[in-house]
Amino acid sequence: MSIEVRPAESDADLAAFIRIRRAIFPNESGGTVELYRGQLADNPERRLLVAALDGEVVGEGLVDRSDLGDRYSVKVRVLPEARRRGVGTALLRELVSHADGDIVATHLEEEGSRPFAERFGFRETDRQVEQVKKLGREPVPPQLPEAIEVVTVAERPELLREAYPLVSEGYHDMALERPAEISLENWLRDNEAILAEGSFVALAGDEIVGYSGLVDHDNPGVAEDGITVVRRDWRRRGLASALKRMELAWAAENGLREVVTWTQQGNEGMRELNEWLGYEYRDVTITMVAPLPLPGLA
Repeated sequence: MSIEVRPAESDADLAAFIRIRRAIFPNESGGTVELYRGQLADNPERRLLVAALDGEVVGEGLVDRSDLGDRYSVKVRVLPEARRRGVGTALLRELVSHADGDIVATHLEEEGSRPFAERFGFRETDRQVEQVKKLGREPVPPQLPEAIEVVTVAERPELLREAYPLVSEGYHDMALERPAEISLENWLRDNEAILAEGSFVALAGDEIVGYSGLVDHDNPGVAEDGITVVRRDWRRRGLASALKRMELAWAAENGLREVVTWTQQGNEGMRELNEWLGYEYRDVTITMVAPLPLPGLA
């Protein structure tokens, strides 16, 4: 039995990377070869790997600087039939060789992978939950707060860039171990697949006070609510629910069947709003952190 870990650089290896991700997590976006090529070109700290067992690619992994800024994040994925043969360990060893600092994070997408992570010193620090809205006849959004105008990103594309300070405020308010730091470049890159007609910006005069963005998804008929944020001094006036209902109404009118979103453990306000809007719970991602060098990784 031979295991080879190598950078995912060829079209074939990038396609295998996508195939494995989609095989393990069919509900999630798998990405495209072009998307990953662009990410690698823009971000020299990001690395994608594949692992071949006796010549067949059965695993993939990635390492990148975490949005929390003080650590790297790694992900290891191995097809179920190829597990417990050393493939995951080989991937992890190569991934952490590109990480520096005192700690490294991972995001488990399967509860069954916890024993593997704990063997190398990873311990849970946070959870994110996926909420899913099955679309039907979505109600017309309520009347907006007085003095608010809402436009789409399609109508005013420049507002995507101009919304960045507000979006940063929203990331800082997330219930995370420490504030997330999303650069303007990453914000714009992550929204390359934005559905501009279904993404809404709330304006009070010339000031942006709310944003809710809808992003395309690999699965047909599905979109993702990237982030919904309202400026702190405009909260608790029904603006967030109005923006999300406008988003859902647009999605239903344009043939989508499902909208998904991810919410952090501790962000009960947004989770309760999503529940009120009819979202249901589906998957969970477990954030785990370990010291470097990893215990048990000889």
